Amino acid sequence: MTREPPDHAGRAPAPLPWMAWRPGERVVVRYRAPDGVHDALGDLLEVAPDAVVVQTRRGAVRVAAATMITGKRVPPPPGR
Repeated sequence: MTREPPDHAGRAPAPLPWMAWRPGERVVVRYRAPDGVHDALGDLLEVAPDAVVVQTRRGAVRVAAATMITGKRVPPPPGR
């Protein structure tokens, strides 16, 4: 197993919280885009260190890690 190099201040890199999520879980991810801040709410399709893909009501949304502000698991919608 390789170790991640420390950051410029000598600290270990922060863990990537979304890497604990699993496809099929319902999540919400807040992210920045050129036109403002958006939320992707829906079922998680893919998880990677550099991005997640969320199936929203409007289609699949790829959110790059560099644009993520926050995110979390959420319960299923009412009636589901």
